[in-house]
Amino acid sequence: MNGLCRLAVIALCLALAPGSARADGSPFLGTWNWNRQQSRLPSGESVPSAMTAEFSRVDALHVKWSLTVTDAAGRRSIEAFDTPANGEFYPISNDTTASVRLAEETIVATFKGPQGETDALTCTLSKDKRRMTCNGVLTDVGGKTESYVDVFDRG
Repeated sequence: MNGLCRLAVIALCLALAPGSARADGSPFLGTWNWNRQQSRLPSGESVPSAMTAEFSRVDALHVKWSLTVTDAAGRRSIEAFDTPANGEFYPISNDTTASVRLAEETIVATFKGPQGETDALTCTLSKDKRRMTCNGVLTDVGGKTESYVDVFDRG
């Protein structure tokens, strides 16, 4: 699965992280920053210098967020996502679909690429709800798997 799909997964995972109290009561809205030191990328993956996710909607029906990635050369790319959170697969780009299920403090997501490659992950929160750890498994078309861990801190 290409890096962009993996970044989509990362962004989706972040959607579960609790934010500050909001008028609508949702604990999931807000900004999260990737913790490079605590994360473990798949082999061969380019290491971004920074990633920031901003969530404007997270509820049992829908997740809407944007992800800003800064590469090692300082170039920024911004992707926006908007997907149902009912466990069914929906397109998130021209060639990738995603299935997302939300629980109180956990997210389970699976992304499928154009040749059948997948990225499956589970994100959980620390007890103080200021850190989120996403454990994922990439599976290529031939069935080879590779694990990764992404850690995010409250922005």
